[in-house]
Amino acid sequence: MISSAGGEQMTRGISDRLSGLRLIQSGIGATIALLGPLTASALADEGGISYWLPGRFSSLSATPQVPGWSWAEVYYHTTVSASGAVAAAREIQIGRFSPTVNVNFNANLNAQADLLLLNPTYTFATPVLGGQLAVGVTGIFGRSAATIDGTLTTGFGPFATTRTGSIGDSITSVGDLYPQATLKWNAGVHNFMTYLTGDIPVGAYDPARLANLGIGHAAIDGGGGYTYFNPATGHEFSAVAGFTYNFKNQDTQYQNGIDFHVDWGASQFLSKQVFVGLVGYAYQQVTDDFGQHPALGGFRSRVVAIGPQIGYLFPVGDLQGYLNLKGYGEFDAANRPAGWNTWLTFSISPMAPTSTVAPTRRMVTK
Repeated sequence: MISSAGGEQMTRGISDRLSGLRLIQSGIGATIALLGPLTASALADEGGISYWLPGRFSSLSATPQVPGWSWAEVYYHTTVSASGAVAAAREIQIGRFSPTVNVNFNANLNAQADLLLLNPTYTFATPVLGGQLAVGVTGIFGRSAATIDGTLTTGFGPFATTRTGSIGDSITSVGDLYPQATLKWNAGVHNFMTYLTGDIPVGAYDPARLANLGIGHAAIDGGGGYTYFNPATGHEFSAVAGFTYNFKNQDTQYQNGIDFHVDWGASQFLSKQVFVGLVGYAYQQVTDDFGQHPALGGFRSRVVAIGPQIGYLFPVGDLQGYLNLKGYGEFDAANRPAGWNTWLTFSISPMAPTSTVAPTRRMVTK
């Protein structure tokens, strides 16, 4: 606990800093969602590719924001690996094997991606349904690379074919667009939100490639979240959950199942400018894919992750600047590779004017 003598000063200092803070609400979309563009590097669903990017939301996600324009940039890196069915699914998807043959899974997939996510957002001053409405869009640019090596044996009747070696691919281009709208409410230390986002499939995508920066189909995702924040103690906890509905990929006639995800973050403010904490996520596909190879079954994916975070707030002229670094180590993966990923966020937002408005009503998300 913070002493009563310093509590009021810290409460005011933290609130003043947070009131100007405006962080990306993505993974990718981000951010962000995804962001599904990490093809081989965010494996799940079709060939191991999901729209939602776990880790998109974290601390202070549901807190209201300062009205006006804000801008966030995120550098995202991920390195992952997988074997068995995930690697075989990617070979089947890119046409290496006919979906009518039997496949013996004995291959490994390794992938990494380096992406830059850009997220302009506008927050309205006029209340909507008693809450605060914000709309934005996330675009991405970067590089994705993947390799598959090992042995895959296919059989058709009495005949069998064995492939041993390595397949590699990489791409540097732009990805899909990810629009998002949020509606947030504040009640003292309690904050609530609902959101709607999705995928506009305009990014670089070729169903015959091992690496892409688009997912080849549209998707829609929605959910809600909660943030507890007490400026007097500096304690904060946030959780956001949602579902993704994926539309059919018309190039492959494949449709991913419905995905469920939870992102969370917990932090402690050490001063009015610095906080530290933990972040994590859980991702679970809840319905089967349609159009997959029979040997893959429902091909439902799952992954869990946890890691550290640190944030720093600072003035940029008349604006508020913010830096955040967070990382996740993944485990308990199924039909999806385990690995690690890091997010470096820099954002600029309006600085809240000094007034008698309750501080928690002027905070923003990251």
